[in-house]
Amino acid sequence: MAHKKGGGSSRNGRDSKAKRLGVKRNTGEVVLAGTILVRQRGTRILAGENVGVGRDHTLFALRTGTVAFDQTGRDRTRANVRALPVLRVGELVHEVSEAKPAEAEPVEAAG
Repeated sequence: MAHKKGGGSSRNGRDSKAKRLGVKRNTGEVVLAGTILVRQRGTRILAGENVGVGRDHTLFALRTGTVAFDQTGRDRTRANVRALPVLRVGELVHEVSEAKPAEAEPVEAAG
């Protein structure tokens, strides 16, 4: 017979790694299409215009624009991406080339 009880092992000592949930892009930030806006469990924040929902309820931008979180009802928030006005490079170059050059004032030599 054993005179001492065998040393047991602890049944503790396990933990899952952090999931890093939450808002990733805030109101007013400019985002590209595909950018993750919110990582969440369940639909705490709803998808609004130009926002898609992933399989794990992640909200992401469907197009380039600025992020806006709007209150819907008393207790719900909706994430939206407002589209940015798109300037094409050709339009910008055309506007600059048509702009009238500034009148330069003659500079007098010091002396």
